[in-house]
Amino acid sequence: MHDDQRILELLHTLDRLPGPDHLEFPEGFDYTLAKSRATQLEGRLSEDFGQPCFLNDGVQDASYYFSVGIPQTATEACVAVGVRLSNYGNLAVITTPMPDSYGDLDQAVADGALSEGDRLRIEATLSDLGYELVPLRLLHRVYDGVTWLANDVPGAVVASYGHPGQATWWTRFFEYL
Repeated sequence: MHDDQRILELLHTLDRLPGPDHLEFPEGFDYTLAKSRATQLEGRLSEDFGQPCFLNDGVQDASYYFSVGIPQTATEACVAVGVRLSNYGNLAVITTPMPDSYGDLDQAVADGALSEGDRLRIEATLSDLGYELVPLRLLHRVYDGVTWLANDVPGAVVASYGHPGQATWWTRFFEYL
């Protein structure tokens, strides 16, 4: 849990970064560099899994611009796996197959939706490329940060896991806004 506390502190720190009048990215975000790194991740995962992975770089109006999809035919569990890359602090998250499919990767492995070998392969690649892997269980916590997402906004549609109508840390760093 010590690592969980470190990551929660990191999320709160990134949440306070100065930025434009929206929550999509902080000041100084370098889209070109982020895309280069995402393309490098796509290449490494394609090599690691022996099949082409797919970079989604058409994301707009979100706190992430890129995701990489690993096709189900390339995974040991025959379930598609996704990696989302936040616009903040080189944060990354692994999902199987959808962001709200599992509360955490341990559960996905226990249910057979992700093999331990594939999990370790993806985690090692993310680490090698300097990404900070954020556990889903932390992202599914109710958002208690400093932005307007912490306020109840009547009628607002908020994408969250397990907390209908409330923003989570997933919303803040890995979702459409």
